[in-house]
Amino acid sequence: MRVVAYVYPGWHAIPERDLTFYPGFTEWDLVENSQPRFDGHVQPRLPLWGRYDDRDPIAVGRRVTLCKDHGIDALVYGFFWCRGKRVFQDALDLGYLGSPEGAAFPFAVMWANRMPRRVLPVRKIETPVIEDDRLVPSDVDDFVALIRYLAERYFVRANYLRVAGRAYFSIFDSTFLIKELGADGTREAITRARAMLRSGGFPELYLAAIEPNEDTIGSVRELGFDAVTNYVLLPDWKGEFLQDYAERVAIRAAQWPTIAARAGLPYHPAVTPGWDASPRGADFGAARPNKYPWWPIVTGEHPDRFRAAVAQAVAYTRATGRAPDEQLVFVASLNEWSEGHYLEPDTRFGLGWIEAVRDGRR
Repeated sequence: MRVVAYVYPGWHAIPERDLTFYPGFTEWDLVENSQPRFDGHVQPRLPLWGRYDDRDPIAVGRRVTLCKDHGIDALVYGFFWCRGKRVFQDALDLGYLGSPEGAAFPFAVMWANRMPRRVLPVRKIETPVIEDDRLVPSDVDDFVALIRYLAERYFVRANYLRVAGRAYFSIFDSTFLIKELGADGTREAITRARAMLRSGGFPELYLAAIEPNEDTIGSVRELGFDAVTNYVLLPDWKGEFLQDYAERVAIRAAQWPTIAARAGLPYHPAVTPGWDASPRGADFGAARPNKYPWWPIVTGEHPDRFRAAVAQAVAYTRATGRAPDEQLVFVASLNEWSEGHYLEPDTRFGLGWIEAVRDGRR
């Protein structure tokens, strides 16, 4: 059984954000400037070790060592790709793989098939949760090209994460891909990608669909996926503004067997230490919109409660009876500070979040 944490690679400046925000912008500015918006609101949530540049091998290596020492077995980096264009790639290529610690520690990639937001914090109430220009178009040829790119640069590495000998790869918005390509196109894309890997002598693919929706979850097995999982599975996105952490964990854990049954595939549970995306939205006071990033907020989070959530996910996974190298538990995330879910040390609990992983997996 392995515990795997997601990594958000957006903690360095990029030309695209320099143009639309200001030179040198990173979301650290949002995190550090966030203020409480109601009584008891825990903001700002600040890193104990301070802000860092995730292109820096020394800073990243320190965090890899932290993970290794606290029960994290691998990291999954968000991989932003739109028809050959990449953003935030330096976090993985320079910071992680450029560090001695990262070059030896297991990793994988998740296709974040969205482009980064062009306005942060979001300042217009009417702004859609997902703007049209953030959607990443694809087709069969593009998907095959993406898998070839990943195979040549990452799958072949000795420290790339493998499940039953196959290279692990997940798709953040699997629903969007399936709807865009259609059932026949998705099936063809996956089939052709697998054939390309075999003909090129690359490792085979272990393909996970992240959070397929009601319309697509019943088809993922037939389309060629190997598993289902989640990124953040905690809040009720259409529920109350304030939601209790322990209650939400219990509700979500009860859904794991149903997700697996509906997909007809192994389900790798995902747990998270909290949720509060307030830094990404401008403060509208009580007039806050009832949608992301303002709504909802999970309260009552604590390392002890998170430890229990990790333990529950580990127990569920072990009870599946799958081979040990096919047992995965995901944590969102190592460092998504601007959404309030992270394992890195903070000023509230020190190393409490990542110590909860170490203690919960025992």
